Amino acid sequence: MKMVKHDKTKKKAEEPRTNLTERIYQTIKDDIFSFRLLPGDRFSENEIADRVAASRTPVREALARLQREGFVDVSFRSGWQVKPFDFKQFEQLYDVRIILELAAVKKLCEMEPAPDLEVLKNTWLVKPEERLEDGPTVCALDERFHEQLIEATGNREMARIHHEITERLRIIRRIDFTQRNRIEATYDEHAKILRTIMERRADDVKSYLKTHIEASKAEVRKITLHMLYEAQQQNPH
Repeated sequence: MKMVKHDKTKKKAEEPRTNLTERIYQTIKDDIFSFRLLPGDRFSENEIADRVAASRTPVREALARLQREGFVDVSFRSGWQVKPFDFKQFEQLYDVRIILELAAVKKLCEMEPAPDLEVLKNTWLVKPEERLEDGPTVCALDERFHEQLIEATGNREMARIHHEITERLRIIRRIDFTQRNRIEATYDEHAKILRTIMERRADDVKSYLKTHIEASKAEVRKITLHMLYEAQQQNPH
């Protein structure tokens, strides 16, 4: 693997370590999401430290955070590795996510009094010209949309399990928001789901939600495979 230096990472030596660690974390994470670092790629702390012009301590802290979030693994003998994609595992996680969210929206349609969805309505029931366009921002809001649906049921254990699944799916779900049409579809579909919950049409909202998640899952797989292929052609090992 060829480690490419980024001029933007050359900072003053006196940069506070918390900021330095965050900068290194974001740099490596961006490299993973853009496939400059491919799934399965191996690298050392020294390689990263040289590339970002920093000592190994903040590099190790940044990598430890990425490891906790499921983006990289470490081996005593072979150093660090970008975690390979396991599509079978992703499929299983999506299946569990669908089960949890279908149960949640059914409960939301039946709750008395009706659940408070004002925060979600203010985010997603907006005019087209008020919609956000930044992929990472919309991705974060999308995560919260689905988590807040679960949280609105009041079931803390369901929310905890769902949050863990969300974190494990994050690396692949964010790829869905590299495409403009997917951002627009997310706004349209979330608005439809919210309005159907407000109308207490449980069967309809379960159908809409399942279709929404399945479409995202299929699109993510297609985009991921395409991006991986292009990256591998440009950076053959």
